[in-house]
Amino acid sequence: MERYTGKIAILGSGNIGISLAKGLVKASYVEAKQISLTRRNITKLSSFAEDGYVLSADNAAVVAASDIIVLAVLPQQLNDLMEQIAGVIDVQKHVVISVASGVSCADIRNKLHEKLEVIRAMPNTAIAIGQSMTCVATDNASASHVDEVVRMFETVGAVVKINEELMTSATALCACGIAFFLRAIRAASQGGVEIGFHADEALKMAVQTAKGAADLLLKMQSHPEQEIDKVTSPKGCTIAGLNEMEHNGFSSSLIKGIKLSAIKAGALYTKE
Repeated sequence: MERYTGKIAILGSGNIGISLAKGLVKASYVEAKQISLTRRNITKLSSFAEDGYVLSADNAAVVAASDIIVLAVLPQQLNDLMEQIAGVIDVQKHVVISVASGVSCADIRNKLHEKLEVIRAMPNTAIAIGQSMTCVATDNASASHVDEVVRMFETVGAVVKINEELMTSATALCACGIAFFLRAIRAASQGGVEIGFHADEALKMAVQTAKGAADLLLKMQSHPEQEIDKVTSPKGCTIAGLNEMEHNGFSSSLIKGIKLSAIKAGALYTKE
């Protein structure tokens, strides 16, 4: 991978921000010394200083010295953060990446600068192991800057470019979706216990079965129903179990949950 030569500021270095920083360095996209990490309590980041990252509690100073700015705080904290850095934003130099749910590119420009290039990215917690599904969108950034952001997030998983109006939907399907699939795995393991396995055995079996199902679709490039057809024989045990789940609302409850999460994701940020 071609090395990026600029400096990156990750403001609000929680799980997502730290995982991104580690992924960028691990993939040799940048060296640790090119990344500044900020947090109100930087003592929690002390171990990163030993690895060469720049640590600071001064968001404005870090932004002034950087090229790419990653806003990695909760939506409820974003207005305060933007107030801190608005005075040092340079539209000729800076590109802003926001990972805050429900916050539009226009919302950020309204607080920082009307001509600022803003790109939204929505990763999920699998970023910690380099397996994120990250969606990227913008309404004004150049193709070259979007490509740069895609390259960044490809160091920590897969990336899809989407239209900005779909970003809250991406939050529900990919970011909230991690929890939905984890709950399905937990339920499967509990079913395993009920039919005779020890809890640790049942969980291992459910996790590997879920991983196998996902890898089948990724590697075979097939549709779920094609793979389901391969394991459902006439009057068989698989179709009996599937139909029982559907009678109890398995698919519809998942769909309803995703729809509600999308509504909630769009209402996390207040403009004032």
